[in-house]
Amino acid sequence: MQCQKPAPLQPGDLLRVIAPSGALREFESFRRGVEIWQSRGYRVELSSGYDDRWGYLAGKDEGRRSQLLEALKDPDCRGILCARGGYGGARLLENWGGWLDDPRWLIGFSDITSLLWSLCRYGISGVHAPLLTTIAAEPAWSIQRLFDWVEGHSIEPLQGTSWVEGTASGILLPANLTVATHLLNTPEQPVLTNVILAFEDVTEAPYRIDRMLTQWRMSGAFSQVKGIAVGRFSQCDPPPNVPSFSVEEVLRDRLGDLKIPILAELPFGHDGVNAALPVGVMGRIEGDRLWVEESSGNDGN
Repeated sequence: MQCQKPAPLQPGDLLRVIAPSGALREFESFRRGVEIWQSRGYRVELSSGYDDRWGYLAGKDEGRRSQLLEALKDPDCRGILCARGGYGGARLLENWGGWLDDPRWLIGFSDITSLLWSLCRYGISGVHAPLLTTIAAEPAWSIQRLFDWVEGHSIEPLQGTSWVEGTASGILLPANLTVATHLLNTPEQPVLTNVILAFEDVTEAPYRIDRMLTQWRMSGAFSQVKGIAVGRFSQCDPPPNVPSFSVEEVLRDRLGDLKIPILAELPFGHDGVNAALPVGVMGRIEGDRLWVEESSGNDGN
């Protein structure tokens, strides 16, 4: 079923910053990201411990989980901004007690896929969109697209290239492929029936992409999927002087015979434009475009 969308944000709303994954390193880009949200009129509050470090993680699991829970329990908080990706979000979902019934926006991508997909499983829509450390590098139209969606306005379809022609409608599930693969057959995996998957990834060699997609195929995870949208697979070139397929060849080989529409070269993912895509709302592949449901209003009102 389609997820419930949180109430549209309004300037003056409180947004809390959490670091649920990797340790913060990009302090200047992080500062600029905070300023972008503040310039829109939002109050941005940094959670205690957002800049902690424990190995490659932004602090120990209990501290990162506390940031998330405090933001969820804060009655004044209307949105949660994730500082960066990396790794660690899935660790917060071990023995996870569930999401609260009071929906508020969760915004991020890459490793934040784990939290976005878990939230979707509980029936609440988040946004696969730039992190605080990446939003300042986005073009103006991409930043405006994110603001438009969370503030209750429609967004334009994304244009790509059709690899397998056709029309498909389904619940939109954007994700980092690696993170999504590691959620398969766990309690936090959303239902994959009648969905449009939208995949991106970074720094994964073609054979590793092949291995992950083969796992999806062998597990039957693609069996009820209606369509696949392919974003950017950046820094996924094979090592020099090593026999290999290109990442595009792998994607075409592992996806092209599923007998569902495949729309590729869409502007989302790492190392380039990362256009916001809602999680858990209706999407549609039609021709060379990926459409998103018109309204982002609160379905509960």
